[in-house]
Amino acid sequence: MAFLLIFVTLLHLITLAMMFIATMEKSWWTWDEVERADLWHKCIYDNNTDTFMCTSAAENDWLQSVQALMVLSVILSSISFILFICQLFSMSRRALFYVSGLTQIFAGLSTFAAVLIYTFQRKEILQDPRELSKGHFGYCFILAWVCVPLLLSSGVLYVHLRKKTHTAA
Repeated sequence: MAFLLIFVTLLHLITLAMMFIATMEKSWWTWDEVERADLWHKCIYDNNTDTFMCTSAAENDWLQSVQALMVLSVILSSISFILFICQLFSMSRRALFYVSGLTQIFAGLSTFAAVLIYTFQRKEILQDPRELSKGHFGYCFILAWVCVPLLLSSGVLYVHLRKKTHTAA
């Protein structure tokens, strides 16, 4: 039981860290390995001055939806972890961690919705005159996709995890 609790806790913390990085870091879309766009900024390399010019991302409804869903996912996953710790110490024996599990599953579903929106609406989100075929998805986008099954599986683990009684040997 202790191994399972440690595994679930580490899985949750690793997934939470990955989601935070995917939400805040600057690489959802990349052109030429030096120009990037993320959920918050667009950084373009200026050849004339040899500097990066970062501006706020263009405001549109699709981008705001992705931003809101990713922030919601981080918040829900954080709440799920706090609930898990509280339930671990206050819940009666043989009870299930339903609240933690469902909150984690909702975090996974909101991340899934965010990356799906970004996948299918990237042309409207990026609003870049360059051809999208010259760029590719960055590591933060891939990290967000990796978080989806991890969040859903940890949520299912929480739902099936039962608080056991301690037995003296």
